[in-house]
Amino acid sequence: MEQFETEAVVIGAGAVGLAIARALQLAGRDTVILEKNGHIGMETSARNSEVIHAGIYYPQGSMKARLCVRGKALLYDFCAAHGVPHKRLGKLIVGNAGQEAQIAAIATAAANNGVDDLKPLGTREIAALEPEVKATEGLFSPSTGIIDSHQYMLALLGELTLVKNCDVAAIRRDGDGWSLVVRNDGEDTVLNTHLVVNAAGLWAQSVAQRIEGLSDIPALHLAKGSYASLSVKGPFTHLVYPVPEPGGLGVHVTLDMGGRARFGPNVEWLSSNDPAMIDYTVSPGIAAQFAPVIAHYWPGVREEMLTPDYCGVRPKLSGPGQASADFRIDGPTAHGLQGLVNLFGIESPGLTASLAIAEHVTSLLS
Repeated sequence: MEQFETEAVVIGAGAVGLAIARALQLAGRDTVILEKNGHIGMETSARNSEVIHAGIYYPQGSMKARLCVRGKALLYDFCAAHGVPHKRLGKLIVGNAGQEAQIAAIATAAANNGVDDLKPLGTREIAALEPEVKATEGLFSPSTGIIDSHQYMLALLGELTLVKNCDVAAIRRDGDGWSLVVRNDGEDTVLNTHLVVNAAGLWAQSVAQRIEGLSDIPALHLAKGSYASLSVKGPFTHLVYPVPEPGGLGVHVTLDMGGRARFGPNVEWLSSNDPAMIDYTVSPGIAAQFAPVIAHYWPGVREEMLTPDYCGVRPKLSGPGQASADFRIDGPTAHGLQGLVNLFGIESPGLTASLAIAEHVTSLLS
């Protein structure tokens, strides 16, 4: 088999993998990105709400909290410096009678995470910001925004070396480095490297099972989230979120860069946790399912206004009825294998945190 040499290999060309590869390249490591699909970011990175999160909901001290808050600042700076379309729209988190304690808990969690710009809202303040939203109290997050995730990934890719349509068949120890058997167009190639980063998203556990000497691989749980688009001109100028639900942030309204409103995602736990079995079809009944939920904060919604749009799948480390798990980023001190980092459970806020995750991974390999 033909053999090639490089200093670092990143497996997975989603937003997180691209950010890590860029960070390694900037640190002076000649880096190759391996992607199983024909284009960058075709799975989780292309199937989310494209929200720049503030870092509000996550447990104090968690990786999600720390990397989201740090990543948000890095991401806004990156977008400004590289001309990536984005808008700092702000977000309303709204609730009604009986949800006061949940709103208060969200405000406390945000403060504990260093998010100090939340503003409490009453009925009048909510109506002033979003006249058609009906709620008795809420919070306003001015640092929440939206981003064109595809343009962001293209900016990250830049001049990096990307090999598409390839599958990593095996990852073996080779002296003080690693040897990867890479399958492309039916042919096998050996890629020798000092550093390996498994940022394969939905496929991270599958890739990890091919790594020689690695035993501690967490279980994968897949949660599908579907979106419905608004077929009429929406009344919203901000993002609007209800209080979170188990497994997600509730069916909320987000806006794309053109101002089009979409609602979602819901949480549908999949019976199979095999990424190869994912069906990305959106149920034609999504409008009937979403309309009564949205009506809790937007009474003006009608089922006929909603049309099925797209869906994504979250690679979770906890299942139904379990507490939400943190990111898991395992470096050499975790598994004892030098030059290797595995990233598991990189769901939301992975897009927002991507540049901070890249910083963290680079530090684990320095």
